[in-house]
Amino acid sequence: MEILRVENLTKIYGKGSTKVVALNNVSFSVNKGEFVAIVGASGSGKSTLLHLIGGVDRPTSGKVYIDNQDIFNFNDDKLAIFRRRQVGLIYQFYNLIPILNVEENITLPLVLDNREVNNQDINDMLNLLGLEDRRNHLPNELSGGQQQRTSIGRALITNPTIILADEPTGNLDSKSSDEIVALLKKSNKQLKQTIIMITHNMEIAKCADRIIHIEDGRIVEEA
Repeated sequence: MEILRVENLTKIYGKGSTKVVALNNVSFSVNKGEFVAIVGASGSGKSTLLHLIGGVDRPTSGKVYIDNQDIFNFNDDKLAIFRRRQVGLIYQFYNLIPILNVEENITLPLVLDNREVNNQDINDMLNLLGLEDRRNHLPNELSGGQQQRTSIGRALITNPTIILADEPTGNLDSKSSDEIVALLKKSNKQLKQTIIMITHNMEIAKCADRIIHIEDGRIVEEA
């Protein structure tokens, strides 16, 4: 079942001599439960694409449908609510709140949405993440890999429609990178979570079900 459809997505910055076409008429779809990697060199447009899919930015033209909803038909407030509830975002630099412990960082999206935090759910999530013994630790008491696992838990806890991961291993050593990729694959298979991951690392991309290559703002290959 199709969960994401991108239609003729274009993003242009600036005008005249400063005009930059970051994304040029991109179209593709993703099925529910699929793990897709989007690869490309720095400046290829892959992060711009991810931000548009997540509603973090708005396109110059084109459409993004998530679960059959045209997300750019929402006003900014409704889009922010949709993003918080339906899109899980994982960044390269974790973006954890330094004064909150692991459990509090993971459950923050629920708290912001005035939703009840189920103790069994958080225990199951900490077990999935391998962070049972770190639940009361602050971010500065964690390794880079543990911080990224915490950010993945924060993205997963709302059971979103789709997970968007922007270079999730880009700030980690090879051992921690392998652990994060394994966790994403486990989330995909065990939780049936749909994942779109941006990476420049082809070895990491090969862990996905499908690879989309982007170059100069265009899709040049799908495999």
